[in-house]
Amino acid sequence: MIKQNIVFFFFLTLFLTKSYAQDVINQRDTDGERHGFWKVNFDQTNQPRYEGTFEHGKEVGIFKFYKLDGNKSVLSATREFLPNGDDILVKFYSSKGKLISEGQMIDRRFVGKWVYYHNKNDNVMTVEHYNNEGQLEGEKVVYYPNGQMAEQSHYSHGKLEGTSKIFSEKGVLIKSFTYKNDVLHGMSKYYDADGNMLAEGTYRNDQKHGIWKFYENGVLTEEKDFTTYSKNPIKQ
Repeated sequence: MIKQNIVFFFFLTLFLTKSYAQDVINQRDTDGERHGFWKVNFDQTNQPRYEGTFEHGKEVGIFKFYKLDGNKSVLSATREFLPNGDDILVKFYSSKGKLISEGQMIDRRFVGKWVYYHNKNDNVMTVEHYNNEGQLEGEKVVYYPNGQMAEQSHYSHGKLEGTSKIFSEKGVLIKSFTYKNDVLHGMSKYYDADGNMLAEGTYRNDQKHGIWKFYENGVLTEEKDFTTYSKNPIKQ
């Protein structure tokens, strides 16, 4: 009889503990705001869609977001809500759990520095920066899988501005462009894989303009005047 009572109380305790655990999540405060730990599943499944903690309707700490891979939830992103300010530290993951990118957000806008990683290794693929309006701002650098710089460019309010350079996997400069307000405007130069000049000249409003020079094996072979082909007004 004593043994039966012990078994009965064991299962009762287990049932009550499980019921209590279900009750303490997904709660709301007296104002109807989400409060405490929340875990929400995908519709008609027991697989989590997101989970995290609220304080009277405001997200705090780390939230985890999932996507369905087949019938199973896999982590797709985390968002860490900082205690002071509106900045959120965000990380995105592949279905295999590999870090794809990380940076900061305000609401749904990318802000500050963002880093992207190559699929087949942990090397950085791209580093870019955003202003508070979510526009690309400042330097953007792209890297080959071996870590060598592939491209360097600059942005102002989301548009290409100034000099952009493209390099080979061996680090040789092969193209140099000048942009103004997101269009080619200014000196551009082209090089071969050994760094020898192939062509140089000026763009105006995305069109070749003025005298362009062409080279073979580093020797000037031709000059061509493109002035008559620039009929569009210059964008300011």
